[in-house]
Amino acid sequence: MEKHDIIRAAETQFAREVTIGVIYQQPPSALHYLIPGMFIIDFLRRTTAIRRYSKHFMFPRNLALDAARGLSRGEEKALIDRNLDDDIKQWLQSLNLDSTELARAQKAAVDVLTDHYARLLNAQGATYYELIEKAYAARSAFENHLRALTDAENEIDRAIMAQAANNENLKEKLDLEAQQVALRRDKTVEDIY
Repeated sequence: MEKHDIIRAAETQFAREVTIGVIYQQPPSALHYLIPGMFIIDFLRRTTAIRRYSKHFMFPRNLALDAARGLSRGEEKALIDRNLDDDIKQWLQSLNLDSTELARAQKAAVDVLTDHYARLLNAQGATYYELIEKAYAARSAFENHLRALTDAENEIDRAIMAQAANNENLKEKLDLEAQQVALRRDKTVEDIY
């Protein structure tokens, strides 16, 4: 399997685990268990949530992975950046989240991810964890990357909340997702180092 496919598969699995963790943090009501056939509706709800979260989680990661691959093939960084800006703007417009602040925050996250993926693409290894271990010789270096990525993601959440006019349900959902992401990242660090 190609390195970019290994990275994409690992990130997609990460998104799935985060979504499942969020779902289990929001248990259904007692009434939910009394209605016959609710397990089917619960399965469909879970499947939809995983697909939706994965789509949003993977969009900047796919952009960053494509950018890292372009850089490794010698494409011009200025051209890649212009294309990233256009893609991010179009994506945010399609979500009715057209905001300069949010676009800037998304671009910052894509930049952090692009640097990370470029390191992974240049590392030796057959699995995602091996690529990380070879790209970041020290645990502290990988943890520094994760802190920078978390900071960028927090900026995205702040920009979304600024547009959402203090929507408490959205804030709770973003907080649960951030908690699950942090738990999964901590587990990744422990598994690798």
